[in-house]
Amino acid sequence: MGPPLAQAQAETQRSGCGPLIAPLSESMRPLRQQVFERVRAAGCIARVQVAKDLCVSPASVTTITSELLEAGLIEEISMPREIDVGRGRPSVALGVRKEAHLVGGMKMSDRDHSAVIMDFAGNLLAKEVRPREPGPMSLPEMLEAMAAMLDRTCAKAGIKRSDLSGLGVGVPGFVDNSEGIVIWSSTTGQRNLPLAAEAERFLGLPVYIDNDANLVAMAELWFGAGRSLNDFAVVTFEHGVGMGFVMNHRIYRGSQRLGMELGHTKVQLDGALCRCGQRGCLEAYVADYALAREATTALNWGHREGQSINVLLESLYDHAKAGDATARSIFRRAGRYLAVGLANVVNLFDPELIILSGERLRFDYLYAAETLAEMDNLSIQTGRPRPPIEIHAWGDLLWAQGAAALALGSVTERLMAPSRDIAAQ
Repeated sequence: MGPPLAQAQAETQRSGCGPLIAPLSESMRPLRQQVFERVRAAGCIARVQVAKDLCVSPASVTTITSELLEAGLIEEISMPREIDVGRGRPSVALGVRKEAHLVGGMKMSDRDHSAVIMDFAGNLLAKEVRPREPGPMSLPEMLEAMAAMLDRTCAKAGIKRSDLSGLGVGVPGFVDNSEGIVIWSSTTGQRNLPLAAEAERFLGLPVYIDNDANLVAMAELWFGAGRSLNDFAVVTFEHGVGMGFVMNHRIYRGSQRLGMELGHTKVQLDGALCRCGQRGCLEAYVADYALAREATTALNWGHREGQSINVLLESLYDHAKAGDATARSIFRRAGRYLAVGLANVVNLFDPELIILSGERLRFDYLYAAETLAEMDNLSIQTGRPRPPIEIHAWGDLLWAQGAAALALGSVTERLMAPSRDIAAQ
């Protein structure tokens, strides 16, 4: 289990946020951006240390930090005693000017929406979670829901929507992050939806969208266990099954920005129907609607068809905990399919770490010792240890925080573009 969310947020305020990238591995990015991101990742850092970390001259760092100070993006702060190793007069360190920009992050899901507001240093200012009626939404309904969530969260932070420099939004399904298009999602009945452009017009601020599993990986990359890792995978279990993969400290999306759809890899030819419309997907055997379908059939719960999936799952979980053999077999079967998916991740990518994330992981039969043992049997036998697996059963706010990180990164890139005068932003 990862650290509690409140603890992770407190650690963010002490030690910065964003990827902790090794020197000389980001030479293709503008040096100004590298300097700024190094300051934000450290939280508090001296100029001389920035120069050492980036392997550049102190004079270059001094010039760039002067520009960033003049633009109001960073500020000088007193060096904390525990990291001031010099003698004599206390050193002056650099930190991100938190008030320089504010961003929002939001997850639009099948059964609830969540949103957060963050400052430019990645500190959480406000949060909001609201349930919704299941089922796809039309575009006008989705835009209205986004506006209502955003305004409520802004009110909690004591700001207006117009104070935000950008909004990150995550939705389940197939999302082209670069084009801002939702190709397919269970949250809407419309395909090839230009959600980013429509939301920008409706909300009046820049909007960046992505697949929600990518945003969980983004949250781990910016605030969690993945900050110092080159490569790691996040497999999410909620109303579906998703995967985000970080390669060289960046989200990997594929040539058409639609890669890493672990939930829609095929584990059974002509198998169970998936909500994407195809058959045999991993999601169709592991996701909550798959477990509810199995329970309805195996336990003769046809009379419960009107109940919500959440109620059915709670009942199934209670039966399994009480020792019901049929209920346990449903979780065990789902666990075996999960083992197939995880073994494929290991065999394909050999990541440094695999994180299993999502509220559904409290149904711990899904990741019992039998599942991990089965995964080991299905992974390539090299004599070397498999990647470690961590369980982060955090709630919806983690997804929204990843969306806020997407906005932070996008706003930063916009400000640091070489053709721009940052002082004019």
